[in-house]
Amino acid sequence: MNESAFSLQGKVALVTGASRGIGLASCRRMLERGASVVITARKQEGLDEAHRELEGDGYDNVAVYAAHSSSESDMRAAFDLALERFGAIDIVVNNAATNPCMDPLAEIDLALFDKILDTNLRGYLLVAREGIRRMRELGGGGAIINISTIAAEKAMQGLGAYGVSKAAVNCLTRSLAAELAPEGIRVNGVAPGLVRTRFSEALWKDEGMEQRMLQGIPLKRIAEPGDIAGAVAFLASGAASYITGQTLVVDGGMVSG
Repeated sequence: MNESAFSLQGKVALVTGASRGIGLASCRRMLERGASVVITARKQEGLDEAHRELEGDGYDNVAVYAAHSSSESDMRAAFDLALERFGAIDIVVNNAATNPCMDPLAEIDLALFDKILDTNLRGYLLVAREGIRRMRELGGGGAIINISTIAAEKAMQGLGAYGVSKAAVNCLTRSLAAELAPEGIRVNGVAPGLVRTRFSEALWKDEGMEQRMLQGIPLKRIAEPGDIAGAVAFLASGAASYITGQTLVVDGGMVSG
């Protein structure tokens, strides 16, 4: 396969939850491959810091917009900014997520359960819909990538509600892919295992806990955000032009091991 198949030159991406972790790493990887990127997250301070970091690395094709991914008006404005600044929207990465508690499902506060579903599922649908509308207005075609988790396939202590929300995201990915394939819009997912981010630090923050987690990872290391970002950039590229409706597991062998 020609190396140009992996290029994102001239493409425009919008990424949610992009001020740090997997979201920011995905932005960086797509910028490296030639894309322009709109990064969104809830807090302006985090976005400003991420923007400065990317500008310091020489990327001037970056725009930021503070937005809650489950707010229709916020996301509409973020997509409008993408069109105003870069004139297109080709790639949408649904990455913003929450997991405010690690209670067993039988004991979870239902208000917290609703919050998890609102951000992790309804928010993904809302963002996808806004992206789809813009892609259609521009003539069709594009790629949507939903960040999932292996906890959607493998029960993990403390991640019951989060896993349930992401299992629904996997179904959303398949359903949208089937609906949108005739329009040339591909929809795929990436399911990370344990990644060294602030979001997951409760699972690795002390050495003893980290060692216990490593026992279940055949590759014997915790993923870095860039490990997941590579899969995101691949699925966004022409190299993945015949892939849709799939959720790519990137977990160092945790599920198979």
